[in-house]
Amino acid sequence: MSPKATPVWDLWPGDLAWQPMSPRLRTVWVLRSLVNVFLLAIVAAVGLVIWLGWDGLLWAFGGYVVLAGLRSWTVSRTVATWGYAEREEDLLVRHGLLTRRLSIVPYGRIQLIDLSAGPIERMFGLTTVQVRTAALGSTTEVPGLDPPVASALRDRLAVRAAEVREGL
Repeated sequence: MSPKATPVWDLWPGDLAWQPMSPRLRTVWVLRSLVNVFLLAIVAAVGLVIWLGWDGLLWAFGGYVVLAGLRSWTVSRTVATWGYAEREEDLLVRHGLLTRRLSIVPYGRIQLIDLSAGPIERMFGLTTVQVRTAALGSTTEVPGLDPPVASALRDRLAVRAAEVREGL
């Protein structure tokens, strides 16, 4: 009998306070996903109409309904896996449904902190915090935060990064 694997989320102390993303992030990501699937369905519809005639539209619509439902379900489940936690010396960000990822960002490596919000995010009152580090091309994102929460996180990260660089 093989030993039972420990889930990656259980490897951290129980006193670690994981902060979830806003529930509105689910709506934003599902909406984006439905738009992408719709564009794919249009391309498929053109090909299917050429190949099958007007019956191809029915196949394209059926494919859209199935893919949209599947994609909405997986995106909804994926959003629930996102979380972040602040520790004394680093920021932790976790996410992933099939492939789980845990990013640890030491405050001393932080070089730039961006706040961004695309049109759909702004419509739903959400902001993404992007943390860039000294590693080449390394960016960690904390999506789906309310603007005041994102601003407060940015400010705390900036202060902690400055303190570490100054050796405090």
